[in-house]
Amino acid sequence: MIPDDLRYTADHEWVAGGEGANVRVGITHFAQDALSDIVYVQLPEAGAVMTAGDPFGEIESTKSVSELYAPVDGTVVARNEALADTPELINTDPYGEGWLIELAPAEPAAVQNLLTATAYGELTGS
Repeated sequence: MIPDDLRYTADHEWVAGGEGANVRVGITHFAQDALSDIVYVQLPEAGAVMTAGDPFGEIESTKSVSELYAPVDGTVVARNEALADTPELINTDPYGEGWLIELAPAEPAAVQNLLTATAYGELTGS
């Protein structure tokens, strides 16, 4: 199931929040399922500046290594430190405890330009 209250990218990231507040970013259930068992995540430090569409880290599974892409322009304000010891949280709870980073968007309204749950479902055939 694709949560209706999030926005999505074609690169399978989700974004929660917006409207003038920081946003939380993670990967979708679809992405974590395709990756399989996640064993390592490389995330940026707080203060890193992101440009929409550019890589900001990597996620490694028993199958492959994939880049993570910034959904919007912004500055990292936090990263999920729990993933250093338990990257499998992304598999077990991709929309909750498995979040990746929090961003202060350069333009909060940009979040609304991302895919809706319906559009993301059409993209993935879900």
